[in-house]
Amino acid sequence: MKSEKEPPKMPGVDQIFQAAERLRKVAIHTPLQPNLNLSERYGANVLLKREDLQIVRSYKIRGAYNKMAQLPAAAIAKGVVCASAGNHAQGVAYACRVLGARGTIFMPTTTPNQKIKQVMMFGKETVDVELVGDTFDDAYAASLEFCEERAATFVHPFDDLQVIEGQGTVGLEIFRDADVRIDYLLLAVGGGGLASGVSTVFRQLSPHTKIVGIEPEGAPAMRESIAAGRVVTLESVDKFVDGAAVRRVGELTFAICRANLDRVLTIPEGQVCSTILQLYNEEAIVAEPAGALTIAALDALKDEIRGKNVVCLVSGGNNDITRTEEIKERSLLYEGLKHYFIIRFPQRAGALREFLTALGPDDDITHFEYVKKTSREQGPALVGIELKTKEEFEPLLERMQQTRIPYEYINDRQDLFQFLV
Repeated sequence: MKSEKEPPKMPGVDQIFQAAERLRKVAIHTPLQPNLNLSERYGANVLLKREDLQIVRSYKIRGAYNKMAQLPAAAIAKGVVCASAGNHAQGVAYACRVLGARGTIFMPTTTPNQKIKQVMMFGKETVDVELVGDTFDDAYAASLEFCEERAATFVHPFDDLQVIEGQGTVGLEIFRDADVRIDYLLLAVGGGGLASGVSTVFRQLSPHTKIVGIEPEGAPAMRESIAAGRVVTLESVDKFVDGAAVRRVGELTFAICRANLDRVLTIPEGQVCSTILQLYNEEAIVAEPAGALTIAALDALKDEIRGKNVVCLVSGGNNDITRTEEIKERSLLYEGLKHYFIIRFPQRAGALREFLTALGPDDDITHFEYVKKTSREQGPALVGIELKTKEEFEPLLERMQQTRIPYEYINDRQDLFQFLV
């Protein structure tokens, strides 16, 4: 008779304390900072846990090092492997450098050169980067095949007990540094490793704290899994919040998050972009999209957090400067300040001038492109208009209708919008 499958071993606070000892000389004890602007805006005491100030600019060094530091010498000698196009790769690379381990990091061929350079900078001569395939799944499959061939150790980005225990040390620091009773703790959720480790600490040491997981709206893998009662694989995801955009969470992290999280909220990617810009302009904080998730979630919780002590975990600050224009664009679209139209100008003199008179004094044409490759002047034009306030949109539409120039609004036509813009 076959025995039933044993339940997965769960992380414990004792093991997380031990992980903290291992990390003492490797990871920075990052600050827990009160934030005046956010506190005033939401009528709460908002504190930011600044993992963007970590040595690799994210919390990922914690889990990677804790896993690798416990490997036997024979395993270290055979090397470690990971697949990642982001923060996990940098964490593994730095852990290799500290431990003197040989690391092979698989990344898609589409990975920006800046990220590859960061991995090599943190790993120095101890790591090799293998560029394989066009997607993360291609790189992941290649990394597993490489592991099997070399009998190397795979360092999973989230679904590993020792990785989770390493990430949990963030929770210990928050608990130790807070001089107030923490009412709300907001954690970004991608694969679930960070949320699993930190929530384990708080369920044991601060059971009254409400723990809220935050996912991007375009990648709600944990929310959908909890709703279904099992791990589900999303058919597709919006990859913009790359540090938290996964199609499938871990089996272990799912079990822990389902038990520990009070709820999971999803936040629109455009709102995340607005938060990134706000943090940079008001706080001089450079947050990556996943790092801004928890702060972006404050709006959704504003009615219940008033007068409460709230901790937002800023999980990372590896933001690629080449994404700035995309961040601005997504923010403007979300705020209702950027609008795109396909306009079919009549083939008569003065039509373009008539259209221009429909614009308000503060309206700005930021994009104008004839759609047709040939005979362009006889075809429709794609026009982008930026407004000063979202309240100006309806008056703009009224003035455009009065010109009787045919147009089609495409912001809400995602199929067409993604093709043209």
